[in-house]
Amino acid sequence: MPQLILFGGKGGVGKTTCASAAAVQLAEAGMRTLLLSSDPAHSLSDCLEQEIGPEITPVDEVRDLWAVEMSAEKLYVEFREEHGEEISRILETGTYLDAEDIAGLLSLPIPGLDEVMGFKELVDLMEKEEYDLYVLDTAPTGHALRLLALPEVVDQWIRILARIRYKYHYVVSRLSGKQVHEAADDFLFTMKQALKKVHAMLRDPDRCEFVVVTVPEAMVIAETRRLAKALATFGIAVKHVIVNRVISSDRQDCPFCLERWQDQRGSLQEIEAAFPAYLRFKLLELPRQVRGLKMLRDLPCPSSLAGRIPSAAR
Repeated sequence: MPQLILFGGKGGVGKTTCASAAAVQLAEAGMRTLLLSSDPAHSLSDCLEQEIGPEITPVDEVRDLWAVEMSAEKLYVEFREEHGEEISRILETGTYLDAEDIAGLLSLPIPGLDEVMGFKELVDLMEKEEYDLYVLDTAPTGHALRLLALPEVVDQWIRILARIRYKYHYVVSRLSGKQVHEAADDFLFTMKQALKKVHAMLRDPDRCEFVVVTVPEAMVIAETRRLAKALATFGIAVKHVIVNRVISSDRQDCPFCLERWQDQRGSLQEIEAAFPAYLRFKLLELPRQVRGLKMLRDLPCPSSLAGRIPSAAR
C-alpha cells in the first residue's frame, strides 16, 4: 500500500529543501517515489535544478524518483471537463438555476481552489498506486491546514448535493413510479468513497505522517506549536520535528556566529520542551542555499524515515 509523508511549517523554513532531500534519498534507497508540491509559489525546479511543471516528470540521475508541481488552474479545468456534466445535472435538477446560470457558476474562480485541486490530485494519484511513496511539499501552515481539513469540508458539500439528489429522486419516483439512476449519482458515490479512503489514510500512522519543519526563532516556534496542535486535532501522526538553520557551537572564533549561537540557545531549549514526544532533528545552517542533487544527497535526513523502506529494497 502506498505511503504519504507531508512536510510543512511556516513559509521560508526550508520545507521544500527537506522534502526534496528526503525524496531523493528514499528513492535512491529503493522506493518508487513521487515528490509533489502543493505550494502555489513552487520551488521544486530551483531545488532540483531541473524544470518541473504540472506534468509528472522523471528526476534526472535519480532512479525511481518523479516530481510534479501541481497547478490549481490546470487541475480545475480538467476536473470541470471530466465532471462538469454531472455537477450541472445535480444543480439543474435540484435548483432553479438555468443552464446559462450553471455554466457561469462553474466558470467562476472558487476561493480555496488551490487546496481543493491539490487535494483532488493527491487522491487521484494515490488511488492509482503507481508509486510506493508520496512526498508532499505543502504550502505554508495556513494553506496546509486547509488542505488537511478538506476531507471534512468536501464531505459536507457531498452531503448537501446528495440531499438535493434525494429530493429529485423522491419527486420523480412519486410522479412516475420509477427509480432513476444517473451518472450524477455515480459521481457522488465515487467522491464519497474516495474521501473515506483518504480520511482513513491520513489518520493511519503506518501509512501517513507529517514532518514539521521549523527554525530556532520565537515567532516560528509559536506557529509550529499551533501547527502541531492542529495536526493532533486532525488525528494526523507527527513523529519528526526538523529544526533547520541551527548555528554550530564550533564557530566560537566568529563573533557574529557566536552571537547567533547564543541567541539560538534559548529557542532550541524551547523546542526541546515544546515537542518532547517527537524526534527532533537538527540541520546546521549552511553558507549557501541547498540546490542540486549533490547537496540534497549530502543533507542529513531523519534516519528513522528509512524505516519506511522495505527490507528487500535496502
